[in-house]
Amino acid sequence: MLGLKHGINYLVDFQPGWKLEFEAERDRIQAALGPLARGVEHYGSTAVEGMRAKPIIDILVGVSPLALWEECAEPLGGLGYDYAAHAGVPGHYIFGRGRDSSERTHLLHVVEFEGPSWTSNLQLRDALRRDERLRKSYIAAKEAAIAAAPVGRAQYNELKRGFIDQAKAAIASRD
Repeated sequence: MLGLKHGINYLVDFQPGWKLEFEAERDRIQAALGPLARGVEHYGSTAVEGMRAKPIIDILVGVSPLALWEECAEPLGGLGYDYAAHAGVPGHYIFGRGRDSSERTHLLHVVEFEGPSWTSNLQLRDALRRDERLRKSYIAAKEAAIAAAPVGRAQYNELKRGFIDQAKAAIASRD
């Protein structure tokens, strides 16, 4: 299962096909962006085996310097991505792709390659892959956020933000 109607929130069990979906999309993105994309990574819950997740593939694209993000807009548009100008994540330029205008299948975040967002998001992904206890805690935080905000992605994201920030801080302090 892949795709979520705009504004609706729910979680599904991990799908092994998400990895293959990412790999195919990564190849399309790399071909379209060429050397602009210094790195393309699968992150977020669909990148962590065993995680319940919203059925949207989250993709991190690293560019350097970050000002080059604007050069990504046209090639990504050619792949069916639209720019979400008001997504509200500092240091992230976010593009969405869906089967139609109401159902998102992919969210792509352009960030500074090897900058703070790049590093902290990949560290969190890797920690979730390794640590079952952390994974279970995050699933509980996500389920609580869904229960409180079944509609509205901004509210859902804000409700789980505390867990994410705390986990990233703990991971950074270990390194």
